[in-house]
Amino acid sequence: MDDHMVKGHILAKKAENKLHACCPLFGAKVEDAALLFHKSATSFKLAKSWDKAGSLFVESSACHIKLGNKHDAVNAYIEGARCYKKTSLQGAVFCLNKVVTIYEELGRHIMAAKYSKEIGDLCELNKDMDCARLHYERAAELFEIGDAATSVIQCKLKVAQFFVQLQQYQMAIKIYEDIARQSLNSNLLKYGVRVHLLNSGLCQLVKGDFVAISNSLELYQDLDPTFSTTREYKFLADLAASIDEEDVEKFTRVVKEFNDITPLEPWKSTLLLRVKNVLKEKEMQEEDLT
Repeated sequence: MDDHMVKGHILAKKAENKLHACCPLFGAKVEDAALLFHKSATSFKLAKSWDKAGSLFVESSACHIKLGNKHDAVNAYIEGARCYKKTSLQGAVFCLNKVVTIYEELGRHIMAAKYSKEIGDLCELNKDMDCARLHYERAAELFEIGDAATSVIQCKLKVAQFFVQLQQYQMAIKIYEDIARQSLNSNLLKYGVRVHLLNSGLCQLVKGDFVAISNSLELYQDLDPTFSTTREYKFLADLAASIDEEDVEKFTRVVKEFNDITPLEPWKSTLLLRVKNVLKEKEMQEEDLT
């Protein structure tokens, strides 16, 4: 057996003995156990026994919690999460959730938001978009408490993308429109308004309601009078016209012309492909009727 593994087992056994031998009045023994669990976890980490290392960092955290040492507990949970990331998404999320909770209790909302966002990223990697959305929403709330406006918007934009992937377009539209309104009042953020309105408009397009699309374009002009002079507005208007005319070739040309100058993000291309496929189906149905 690897020397680090042997050392890790010995240290873990010593830590357990310390806990079994002590009573609530003997805080020093709990403190000793916390240190031994940490050392044991480090040995298993060196042996690349990631699950075992993660579980022992969690044991160390539990000891620190008993002692009321929240800062030490959160550091151990972070170490545990790093180990679990190698082998266990569930273990990593468990540790990071503990980190978020403790930072909230300590009033460190920016740090809590950072780790909630990290959980969201892990869920996204695991293709669990609903889980990812929930943790990004929590991160946005925590960033808001911490008065980090730019980070709030970044998280909300990510939430909107998750709604798009979940095909909950109306929820995404609401977020994009809300962010556009908020951004208009900021010299730093107002230049992003046309992109947020474009994103909202693309979600309207995929819903296929031409009246709603036309109404949205009017709303966007009222919201930002300069929007009608932008390439993003022309792009949406031309797309809407091609949908109304059920003209697949025109739709394809409009997308290509815009993409040649401003490359579309993958999620936007996916949305537009869905719209194009619907147009193609309508075209084929009409050909069958004739």
